[in-house]
Amino acid sequence: MQTPTNIKSLFSFSKDQRNGILVLFFMIISLQLVYCFADFNTPHQVSAEEQQWISLQNNLDKNKEVNTKQGYKEYSYNPNFISDFKAYKLGMSLPEINRLHLFRQQGKFANSPKEFQAVTGISDSLLAVIAPNFKFPDWVNNPHKSSYSKSKWKEFPKKETLKILDINQATKEELMKVYGIGDAISDRILKQKEILGGFVSMDQMTDVWGLTPEVIDELDKYFIVESLPKLKKININNASIKELGQFYYFKYPISKSIVTYRSMNGDLKIEDLSNIKGFPVDKLKIIALYLEF
Repeated sequence: MQTPTNIKSLFSFSKDQRNGILVLFFMIISLQLVYCFADFNTPHQVSAEEQQWISLQNNLDKNKEVNTKQGYKEYSYNPNFISDFKAYKLGMSLPEINRLHLFRQQGKFANSPKEFQAVTGISDSLLAVIAPNFKFPDWVNNPHKSSYSKSKWKEFPKKETLKILDINQATKEELMKVYGIGDAISDRILKQKEILGGFVSMDQMTDVWGLTPEVIDELDKYFIVESLPKLKKININNASIKELGQFYYFKYPISKSIVTYRSMNGDLKIEDLSNIKGFPVDKLKIIALYLEF
C-alpha cells in the first residue's frame, strides 16, 4: 500500500514537464477553436450554365410564390387605359408602350386583343398571357344591347385631346402646368434628369422626392418617354467601385458587391444582376438601360 507521501510525489513535476503540459493544453484548445470556426468545405465552382439555370429557377420560384399567395386575384382591366407602370409589369417594352400612347392621343381605342396587338406590336406569346384579363365595354362586345344609337352619340362633343410631350424635352414652365407641380418640384424633376442623363421610363418619377402618386398620375397624362436619350452608359464589367458608386442607383455597398461578384464569376450579363446582394431588382429593367455589358 502506497503512503500519502508517495501519492503526493505522483503530482510533482519538474519545470520542463510543467512547460510541456502547458504547451499540450494550449495545442488542444487551439485545435478545438480551429475545428469550431474554420470552414473545411471545398468551394464549389459554379459554371456559367449552372448560374443561368439557378437565376432562372429563382425567378420562377418568386413568380410562383406571388401567384400562390392567399387571396391573390388578377383583376380584369381595359388595356386602353393602362399606365406606364402597369404596362411595364405586364412585360411590354418602351416602344410598345409609346405606340399605345400615340394611338390613344388620336382618340382611338383598341376594341379586341388582336387590335391591341396590331397597335402595340406585342408578341403572340405575351398576348396569350395578358389577353385573358382584358375587359372591353359591354357595348363593344354586345353592340346590339346598347340603348344609344350612333346618332345620339354624335350629339356629345368630343373631349379635347391633350398634347403629349416628351419628358426629356420638358421645360420648367411646361412641367408647372400639371396640377400639383410647383416651382420646387419642377426643379427637382429637371435636376433628376440631369443626374441620370435622361429618363428612360415615366416610372422614374417615383424617385423624385415630393411627387405623390396622384401627381404622378397627372404627370403621366401629359408626358411620356418618346425616345431613349443619348446616355453615357457605364461599362459594368470595367468600372471601378468608385465609378459605379457615382451612378444614381448604385451606392457603395452595391458597387462593392458588383465588383466582388465580377471578380469571382467573370464578366457580368444582365441576368446576373439579380444574383448580386442588395441589387434593386425591382428597377432592373430601368437600370439595365444605363449599363453596358
